[in-house]
Amino acid sequence: MDTLLCDELLQEIFQRLSSSPSSSAVSLVSKRWLHLYRTSKTSLTLRFTPHNSTIPSLFSLLSHYPYLSSLSLTSSDTTAATTTITAAFSDHLLLAVSSSCSNLRHFRYLAGPVSLSSLLSLSKTCTHLTSLNITLSRPLFFRWVVSFPSLKELSVSISGENTVAGELFNTEFQNSDAELGLESLYLTGIRNDDDGIGWLWRSCKKVRKLQLRSCEGIGDGGSFSSFIKCLQGLQEVELRTCRTIVDGVLLKLAENCCNLNSLLVYDGGSKVGLLQFISLCRCNPKRLDFRLPLDLDNDHILAIAQNFRGLLSLKLQSCCLVTGEGLKTLGIAMSSGLEELALINCDVVEREPGLLTTLGQNLRKLRKLDLSYNEMLLDKEFVSMLVSCSSLIDLKLRGCRGLTNAAMVSVFKSCKKLESVDIMHCCRIDPEAIEFFVLNSPRLRQVQVEESKLSKVVKAWASQKFIEVADLLN
Repeated sequence: MDTLLCDELLQEIFQRLSSSPSSSAVSLVSKRWLHLYRTSKTSLTLRFTPHNSTIPSLFSLLSHYPYLSSLSLTSSDTTAATTTITAAFSDHLLLAVSSSCSNLRHFRYLAGPVSLSSLLSLSKTCTHLTSLNITLSRPLFFRWVVSFPSLKELSVSISGENTVAGELFNTEFQNSDAELGLESLYLTGIRNDDDGIGWLWRSCKKVRKLQLRSCEGIGDGGSFSSFIKCLQGLQEVELRTCRTIVDGVLLKLAENCCNLNSLLVYDGGSKVGLLQFISLCRCNPKRLDFRLPLDLDNDHILAIAQNFRGLLSLKLQSCCLVTGEGLKTLGIAMSSGLEELALINCDVVEREPGLLTTLGQNLRKLRKLDLSYNEMLLDKEFVSMLVSCSSLIDLKLRGCRGLTNAAMVSVFKSCKKLESVDIMHCCRIDPEAIEFFVLNSPRLRQVQVEESKLSKVVKAWASQKFIEVADLLN
């Protein structure tokens, strides 16, 4: 068999293997297969221990993977201090990457801050890089982004403290603006005294997706007017754990952004600020995703029902102040359009009998439903909703410990179009029910469930029908 298969055919086969760890077993067949397996790999994730011996080992390893387009490097030592030695170590690692991976499109380095010199070195060899994820130390300097002409996505985590020398450095070198090609920007840890951010806001005229995480500000005082201009073309915004700035950002979004399609707000904000955004917003977003345990209530739900009639997706997580009255009103208002609903760990699902039944009757166009981590959800309530949800293609029930085998029978009977289901940590659903469901669902393509619940029959059937199964995606 080995002699009948040419190199090109073997490489094509290896490229089509799943990303599971077991797929690497083909490299053990022979030296030829090992070489072809490595040359067929386009994506690689490595965890390393920060020792000097790591550097030559990385040089040697990467030389065997000449066609990598995606590389992720993370440290197994999460407690390593950010010292001069650590910075020098990071520079050496990036030198190994820039010397060996000229075809990179996506690069993630999450082991520590990187220097300006190492980034410039990377830009000279990895000229096709479109996505970059790194950590920078203060003082901030973003002028190096110009050296990556193909860069479309930039993710930066900010650490350390500002210095006077750094502020003078930024003032001297960042006065001239640029027009960057960035379309997605992810920033973590911005503070009010971060001078270098202003240049970045001014230079990002094409950004369509913005994520701010754990940010206490948007840069120094001069950054604010530039930040407002950056908002105008945004289509997707994510604000995660940004309590001190979320109200101001939402207000400016409402006033200046006309193209917003998607908004996510997690763990931070105020009731007044969010309600003001919903009431004043000039756009008509299609997707809303909120995890606001104490900052979202019925007033917001009713305002959404009144102002966002084009909504296609609504996700609520741990929103304990929402009641059934608000959700029922929203269900009636969105009956002709809502395609995705998530009520994750929302006790209103368990607290108000009949709520799910009413939602199912009103939201007959639902294609995706997520009721994960509602541990006390019972079969009766769930089944009564499914009767009206015949269009579902994606169903998530992870952590619904109250559901039993009867729930799976109902899913089979009511959801003939189902393609993906997540029943991880549903301890009362038995292997027999899973086997029945998998073998009798013609459109099924993905099942997330504990491997211990998979019979040999299910595994064989899934392999034959190309169904991705077990807990590999957990």
